[in-house]
Amino acid sequence: MSFSDLGLSEKVLAAVTSAGYVKPTPIQEQAIPHVLAGRDVLGIAQTGTGKTAAFVLPMLTKLESGRGRARMPRTLILEPTRELAAQVEESFEKYGINHKLNVALLIGGVSFDDQDSKLVRGVDVLIATPGRLLDHFERGRLLMSGVELLVIDEADRMLDMGFIPDIERICKLVPFTRQTLFFTATMPAEIRRITEQFLHNPVRVEVSRPASTVASTTQHLVKTGREPHDKRETLRRLIRESVGLKNAIIFCNRKREVAILHRSLVRHGFSAVALHGDMDQQARMAALEQFRKNEVTLLVASDVAARGLDIPDVSHVFNFDVPHHPDDYVHRIGRTGRAGRSGTAITIVAPGDQKAVAAIEKLIGQSIPWAGHPAAEQEDASPHRRRHNGHSSTLLRGHNKKAPSPAHDEKVAAIGNGRAGIRPRRLGNAPQRPRDDAPDSRHLPAFLLRPVRVKA
Repeated sequence: MSFSDLGLSEKVLAAVTSAGYVKPTPIQEQAIPHVLAGRDVLGIAQTGTGKTAAFVLPMLTKLESGRGRARMPRTLILEPTRELAAQVEESFEKYGINHKLNVALLIGGVSFDDQDSKLVRGVDVLIATPGRLLDHFERGRLLMSGVELLVIDEADRMLDMGFIPDIERICKLVPFTRQTLFFTATMPAEIRRITEQFLHNPVRVEVSRPASTVASTTQHLVKTGREPHDKRETLRRLIRESVGLKNAIIFCNRKREVAILHRSLVRHGFSAVALHGDMDQQARMAALEQFRKNEVTLLVASDVAARGLDIPDVSHVFNFDVPHHPDDYVHRIGRTGRAGRSGTAITIVAPGDQKAVAAIEKLIGQSIPWAGHPAAEQEDASPHRRRHNGHSSTLLRGHNKKAPSPAHDEKVAAIGNGRAGIRPRRLGNAPQRPRDDAPDSRHLPAFLLRPVRVKA
């Protein structure tokens, strides 16, 4: 099937052809006809499958008739992060080259007055993060009664970032008769509740199993020491030894760790930039652009870079920290192995991370192999740790003790008759401590070794 079979307008088809695209992806092939037909759509697909074009292309076709009025956008697209919102704006610029549509971006880190001036001129497409959108609404600078089509993108990321109450409020502010497009990579219970509440008889488009990973991505676990400097040293070794490393995204759980690791890598001579939520918008976009243009090799980032960013040719992903939420692992490694390319995802595992690794393996339905050494060598030195599924380790208490010997069983039985192989002092006095050479005495607690007075 080609794009010409999907019902798109001539202007859109010309823009798609000039962009070099010939065949739609599965989610585009299934979703675009339903969007053009005016149906609500629930799209479930792993990252990197072309979800953005699946709603941008039909929206451009539908917006060819009519114009936006002052402060009353015709369509609204909600994104969880500034980077994703800016990326969607770029998609409208690329595919809407033959259209004369007004597109506005409402994100943090940008002047309210500049954004307000765009709203006054009338907006056909409004792309926003939930917080900044509600700020404009509460100031009386935005009316949402004219929204004809609402897009909620990366809904599971919205959930992780705590935006669900804002999403519920926005859905109640837009007209009940609007068309809703809802896209997510995973379907937790809270997301399912939202879809049942705000979508009307939606068409479900699912092109991959929820929380699945890309088959073309090679995944490995690598053991490291407990201390932060051990992890940084392990990462540097992996970067130097990785075969075919062209560029890489390195994910950390905390923004503070991103800054520390970035400084460390630069100090050791690596070409790296940082990206996290505390940076101002201009610095974030500049770092992302440097990485996209291959001006730097490494991008050290928090999970702000894990969802939806269009960086098509990333050869490696390193998880410096094992993510707290298993879903984040799926999105992180989805930055590599995109558009049919092969990729490598390596997760650095410190002592105490085994529980998080096990949760990830349970979610994706497969075991992640250890790299460099057999799994047995990766186990912790603790006597209570053993292999789990041949790859990861689980702490089990009480399963590592030797089975009691027959002599031990006989000794326990003999205690009731005052015989334990130990000579007690006179009755009435405190019992003598067991001798070191007493048979199997190490297996018995001290209170069982006390002599017992037996009545005649």
